[in-house]
Amino acid sequence: MASLASKKKEKIKEPGVKITWKEIKRQKVLLLWAAIIVVYGIIFYYLPLGGWLMAFQNYKPRTGLLHSEFIGLAKFRQLFSDAAFLKVIRNTLAMGVINLVVTFVMAIVFAILLNEVKSKGGKKTVQTISYLPHFLSWIIVTGILHDALSSTGIVNELLLKFGILNQPLNFFAHPEFFWPIVAFANVWKETGWNAIIYLSAITAIDPSLYEAANIDGAGRWARIKYVTLPGIKPTIMILLLMNVGNVLNAGFEIQYLLGNGLVQSVSQTIDIYVLKWGISQNDFSIGTAAGIFKSLVSIVLIVIANQIAKHNGEERLF
Repeated sequence: MASLASKKKEKIKEPGVKITWKEIKRQKVLLLWAAIIVVYGIIFYYLPLGGWLMAFQNYKPRTGLLHSEFIGLAKFRQLFSDAAFLKVIRNTLAMGVINLVVTFVMAIVFAILLNEVKSKGGKKTVQTISYLPHFLSWIIVTGILHDALSSTGIVNELLLKFGILNQPLNFFAHPEFFWPIVAFANVWKETGWNAIIYLSAITAIDPSLYEAANIDGAGRWARIKYVTLPGIKPTIMILLLMNVGNVLNAGFEIQYLLGNGLVQSVSQTIDIYVLKWGISQNDFSIGTAAGIFKSLVSIVLIVIANQIAKHNGEERLF
């Protein structure tokens, strides 16, 4: 009996595709495109990593990468002894976490609520309007924010009309308002676009589950809690793990365009620091060191989040 069972198992096993010249010729178009993508990745993603050597040198453009003086970790010590850089890390981490939580949650909530809309025409209209801001540049978005939040803007007019304020408020002169403004701008611009993948995951849920829930007397909120959310949980976990690595990518354009001298203490990010000191002051070594720090922190965050997900039996990246 054991021998018969083993023979059946052997029959069930499908032989792998043998790599032969005939198979290569048959897949030549796919292999060509794959080769192009690999070459593109090597040129634009891996070769530039050689520039990380600048972080360990007193790099001078005239002497070049191979002939600049090697100084070890001196630039990293300079970074972490600079109080301004420590404040920049705080700002970047704070805005990154706020953006992650707010945009992530809002995208899920918006996708679920939009899925509950019964009118197909209304759903398509709302979805189209919601993701159009994604295609606007940050220059346009910050321009809209400046107009809306200016002393003569619609926000101040409404606050004055309802008696909430006695005089117009300059929102961009108060540091405590800067992070909420950045979070609101990210939500307004990206929620509709981020919700698309959750809507796709919701449509993949078996409709019979909703029918069974209806038969059991589940209301709308119960169906969302026991059918929709568990159905999109794997998608939520994968996207959460991917976004955790982008916490330090809090942004550059919006902070640079909305920032001014009055809110500089809360608006500076690592990217702006790299621009200010690495490029404007021609200290490419310090800029590269800051970039390496940002990349290493992102990698560590992804690995930690992935291990936590693995330990809890959730979906993970690797």
